[in-house]
Amino acid sequence: MESEFSIRDLFKSSVISSAEVSTLAVSDIVVNLTVTLLLSLFIFYVYRKFFMGVLYTLSFNVALVMVSLVTSLVIMTISSNLILSLGMVGALSIVRFRTAVKDAIDIGFMFWAIAVGIANGAGFFLISVVGSVFIAAVLWGFSSFRVGSSPYLLVVQYDPNSDESLCALLQQSKGGQLKSKTIRDHDAELTYEVRVSSESSLVSDVRSVSGVRSVALVAYNGDYVS
Repeated sequence: MESEFSIRDLFKSSVISSAEVSTLAVSDIVVNLTVTLLLSLFIFYVYRKFFMGVLYTLSFNVALVMVSLVTSLVIMTISSNLILSLGMVGALSIVRFRTAVKDAIDIGFMFWAIAVGIANGAGFFLISVVGSVFIAAVLWGFSSFRVGSSPYLLVVQYDPNSDESLCALLQQSKGGQLKSKTIRDHDAELTYEVRVSSESSLVSDVRSVSGVRSVALVAYNGDYVS
């Protein structure tokens, strides 16, 4: 019985001691937030520099800086108290975000900003700095190995009588794929996915086909057209 009471008292005393909040010095808070701000600005620059989507959004990039700072504040708050950390986890678990992520790489940048905030809030500055430099180097490496040809959508309005000659020309394009075709009585429209370089003469070749009324070549990125 005495051993049971001693173990229970030991557990109770440990919980009580964990409830005591160890306050951080103002200098420590300033250092944590300053390092977090500098690294989040580095993420801001990397996102702006290596953005590979269609439409750059400044508000999302600013949100990355805010996420790092807020995460650092949360980690500094809960790292000094066990009970408070459990309560914070329960409170944050009910939060739901409804904002749709337009580009898949944005998720990676969001986790990067959160990881920097967690590491700096816990005081692991070396991990956040080395990790951020390494991630930026990986992104630079991927951006350096972009393919020479980019996907485009070729939208052609033409006379239905020219369908055979137009299709024969488009089939010669590298990586071409038919997306849609609409044929009416005296009008037809064709959408074709092609991979061409910026100096390609495909537009002029299609425009020279008899019966073609208009040709449009637009950038294509899977789900978005610009």
